Amino acid sequence: MIKFLKAKGTLFFILGILGFIGVAITVTVLATGHSAPDKLMAMYIGIFGLIPSLLLLIIDRVCVWKFGVAKVNKVEKYILGIFILLLILNWIRLQSQL
Repeated sequence: MIKFLKAKGTLFFILGILGFIGVAITVTVLATGHSAPDKLMAMYIGIFGLIPSLLLLIIDRVCVWKFGVAKVNKVEKYILGIFILLLILNWIRLQSQL
């Protein structure tokens, strides 16, 4: 498994798997609760959490198959860098509103 992740693993693939595991654990914990709202919340988190993760994994694998790991990783690093920059700029904007 480690050899596969080093050879064919991309940034979004690893983040997608971790997100998929996190959502699955959250849904399992909520679904085993005693109240009906917890079970309803588990269904909503399952629907709105697992589907985007699954789409991210599918799109990532198609791009790796078509373009290769190195090119996909390069693009994904740019995308992640832009998201981090936007989060920092948003944090600065929110701090300046005080």
